[in-house]
Amino acid sequence: MTTRVVVVDDQDLIRGGFVAILGTAEDLEVVGEAGDGDAAVALVKTTRPDVVLMDIRMPGMDGIAATEQIAADEELADVRVVVLTTFEEEDYVLRALQAGASGFLGKGVRPAELLDAVRTIAEGESLLSPAATKVVVAQLAKDSIRPAVDGERFRYLTDREREVVLLVAQGLSNDEIAERLFITPLTAKTHVVRAMHKVGARDRAQLVVAAYQGGLVQP
Repeated sequence: MTTRVVVVDDQDLIRGGFVAILGTAEDLEVVGEAGDGDAAVALVKTTRPDVVLMDIRMPGMDGIAATEQIAADEELADVRVVVLTTFEEEDYVLRALQAGASGFLGKGVRPAELLDAVRTIAEGESLLSPAATKVVVAQLAKDSIRPAVDGERFRYLTDREREVVLLVAQGLSNDEIAERLFITPLTAKTHVVRAMHKVGARDRAQLVVAAYQGGLVQP
């Protein structure tokens, strides 16, 4: 099965580099390119890709605003956005996640890592590393107000699912969760998927955001 990809970056050289790398994989197909957020949103609506590689800083509509529009469109519910950045500021990481991004990639990513990342996102996983999770926690910890637990949102989670969500929020992978809880990786993945469904999170990254914003996890 071929994964369809849209590449968005205002720098022709960087955008062309990503397109060239993606073109080396038989299971990946670049279906469009855009140089700004407005063009990206329009392109995604017409091409319906599986994955969007989205730059953050662009003229006009930036990547965060474009990501928010894509994530809010019910007709684009299956589209996953990966933010491309050279910026490590905490504010960008948190804002992009809140906008609906499924993860992050540095623009200096190696070719093999880029291809693997696109495949990972297309399979419904996220690119929220422990490092990125720590950034989110650090940003949320700055808030003076700690949200009370949203009992309604989490009421249908089983005790085991709550336990798994807490570990996901720490940045643990399914394999690491399995090792911690003495279960199989497949069972860990099943718990994560069920928790996402019950919480209304479209992917693992959004499950982390929901856990912190809903007060289930305290920074």
